[in-house]
Amino acid sequence: MPDSGDQLTIRVNDGIASIDAGAWDSCAVPPESDGNPFLSHAFLLALEESGSVGARAGWRPQHLTAIGPDGVLLGCVPLYLKSHSQGEYVFDHGWADAFERAGGQYYPKLQAAVPFTPVPGRRLLVRPGPLADQVADALGAALTELTQSNELSSAHVTFCSEEEWERLGRLGFLQRLGQQYHWHNEGYASFDDFLGALNSRKRKAIRKEREAVKREGLTLQALSGDQIEPRHWDAFFAFYMDTGSRKWGRPYLTRQFFDLIGQRLPEAVVLMIAEDASGRPVAGALNLKGREALYGRNWGCIEDYRFLHFEACYYQAIDYAIAHGLKRVEAGAQGEHKIQRGYLPTPTYSAHWIANRSFRTAVDDYLKRERAAMLEQMADLATLSPFRKAGDN
Repeated sequence: MPDSGDQLTIRVNDGIASIDAGAWDSCAVPPESDGNPFLSHAFLLALEESGSVGARAGWRPQHLTAIGPDGVLLGCVPLYLKSHSQGEYVFDHGWADAFERAGGQYYPKLQAAVPFTPVPGRRLLVRPGPLADQVADALGAALTELTQSNELSSAHVTFCSEEEWERLGRLGFLQRLGQQYHWHNEGYASFDDFLGALNSRKRKAIRKEREAVKREGLTLQALSGDQIEPRHWDAFFAFYMDTGSRKWGRPYLTRQFFDLIGQRLPEAVVLMIAEDASGRPVAGALNLKGREALYGRNWGCIEDYRFLHFEACYYQAIDYAIAHGLKRVEAGAQGEHKIQRGYLPTPTYSAHWIANRSFRTAVDDYLKRERAAMLEQMADLATLSPFRKAGDN
């Protein structure tokens, strides 16, 4: 792409391996950031090298980089040319159907995202410094220019930060609002301390659920680094394939992907493994850890134990966050049942640039109504909070 202004050159890269890892991470996970591991060069490279991401998977890398006049990488965007709308978690299938019924071609489209990962975080990854705002604007503008120059239907920036959402809105992107469920650490000293913040009915319900899992003779461990052995990954992949096949038809991630993140992000990976009395793994939950948060990702099991999903995915994550001083646990989208377990509704943001003016107007009208409904829904869900109010026991 041509130079952006006098100081920046925007480039399109067809694989993250062509971008220096240290330079990328200086933009994506600098020391002053929350260290979101999904944005790291190692995580994105593992997706590509394992074959989980690529042209055959419908996720063709087109990562943007912004290069300063001295050749230093000042910003980047994890970007993909998509031939479908799967693995995104911000659903636009209805838009695609409507556009194609009207005679348009919705695919391919551009997607600025972390594949298969509904974890919020920055998408305009800018190195901190005096040019940060200029670089962020240039990257946002480059998304629209790339869409137009390649005659694509649209560009989508999903699960971005609120600040980026506002910035992209000023650049002509349409704004979409979603929600997830996050647990926040209010300085709890222990799980019992957290339970003490709940009303008595919810407190008792959670204790009963945890006790039911113990009565099954199950033990759970949070494994990281060299604690995770090949047998643990073998077991977890079997869980993942079984659950993924039932939910999606074809799981996205390959077996090699899990080996790669275990090798390259050993301290970020937190694998909750449940074993029966004989020591056989029966369920697992994969989490990644940043500097501030624990991010729940994949879950699977081969045996049906009541409440085990809640224990492995929610309560073990809370235990871990308290023990390691993390500010929050992000449990992802869907599932109002999470509220009763201390995970409260939290807004998420995405921005969408539609090339066709008539279609853009129709989508904009839809999103305005959707945002109002989403705000109302989050307000209603907040009333279901299990936390004690004044006068509660």
